[in-house]
Amino acid sequence: MVHEYIDRERDTRGGKRGFRRIAFFSRSLSERNLAADRHVGPMSLGRQGGSAAIADPRGALSHPAFTGIAPASELAVDAGAIARLRAVARPPLKRTMDVVGSAAGLVLLSPLLIGIAAAIKLNSAGPVIFRQARYGVNGELFYTLKFRSMYVAKQDTTGVAQTRKNDPRITPVGRFLRRSNFDELPQLWNVLKGDMSLVGPRPHVPGMLAAGVPYEEFDTRYMDRHQVRPGITGLAQVNGFRGETTEEYHARMRVHYDLEYIRSQSTRGDLKILFQTVWKEFTKGTGY
Repeated sequence: MVHEYIDRERDTRGGKRGFRRIAFFSRSLSERNLAADRHVGPMSLGRQGGSAAIADPRGALSHPAFTGIAPASELAVDAGAIARLRAVARPPLKRTMDVVGSAAGLVLLSPLLIGIAAAIKLNSAGPVIFRQARYGVNGELFYTLKFRSMYVAKQDTTGVAQTRKNDPRITPVGRFLRRSNFDELPQLWNVLKGDMSLVGPRPHVPGMLAAGVPYEEFDTRYMDRHQVRPGITGLAQVNGFRGETTEEYHARMRVHYDLEYIRSQSTRGDLKILFQTVWKEFTKGTGY
């Protein structure tokens, strides 16, 4: 009887590392040594002595020489089981990280938040917090919170008119807040409530323009980015695609990276994005 197993060695014929399928006969050397003995079954391997032969449905794969080698079918089943386990475990794990992270951030950053609020109040008239309706998970609207960075009389509550460099609507304090991204810190409350996540596609206002047309019309994949909670930061932002979407390339790349995040999201990936955000934005300040 012929059996097969997967040998993870280098294939010397092509010079590439890969899998090599090897066939062998179940009549091994130990069996030939026992040829004179009574036959104990076609799927049995045994040793003469004090122990009896043990039937093994996998045949020769149970031989000590092949210990640790699993059939390809079993490897596929194990991989599928691990993938399903990760899919089930990730949502509660991500939510736990969001709650713990946002709560800790609000407590630890409370002196900074109070100082920013006081600076905004002293610098210009109007409320400290700016509320704006944006797309959330499954396209449902929610009110995102930000520190107000514009003069009240000049700000656009719809958000369709995007912020640009040297925007005259921005207050002196607001310029610092946008450059450091401190204006986004109140969104930690949105994360704690469950409207947002620490990491995910950035929430957009309905009708946000991309290359001069609404994003919903600009890219047919656009609404697919709302399969997960929006984030304070995301994969597009750490790859340099933030700010204006007046150019077609930048607008499409933001959607591309948002969908790539949804496809490949992981806890390790979220932690990496958070670290990159702190390093690139809070220390270097690329916002405006």
